[in-house]
Amino acid sequence: MREAGDMRVVIQRVSGACVLVDGKVTGRIGKGLMILAGIANGDTKTDIRWMAEKCMHLRIFENDAGKFHYSLMDVQGEILAVSQFTLFADCRRGRRPGFTDAAPPEIAAPLFDSFVDILRDSGITVATGIFGAAMEVEIHNSGPVTILIDSKEKA
Repeated sequence: MREAGDMRVVIQRVSGACVLVDGKVTGRIGKGLMILAGIANGDTKTDIRWMAEKCMHLRIFENDAGKFHYSLMDVQGEILAVSQFTLFADCRRGRRPGFTDAAPPEIAAPLFDSFVDILRDSGITVATGIFGAAMEVEIHNSGPVTILIDSKEKA
């Protein structure tokens, strides 16, 4: 079992992304970040705030020298955020992953909403999918740059 407060995100730097539910676009962004966010059992609003701050200030946009120098805030990028419980897949036994470390929907949904609200309150344009829905996500990964962050990394 994972420790409490282990939110996990996969961030992809994108030139554009969109999410569809039942063939209809529910969210679309241009330059920015695609964030798949997994809420763990035991996560709190403190964990959510830490992760939101980390995502918006992570310097993964390049300067003229090609070095990661700018954050999403610096480049005035957008975010497409999608809740993703499968980030907590436990594949150590058998062939079917288990998801016992993922928070149940009644806990994860309001925490995911808080994550999105924190990002929006910072002035970032945030698009989302629909929590719990079957979604199709289209991304144009720029770089490609893909980063995994666990909130357990906080010091």
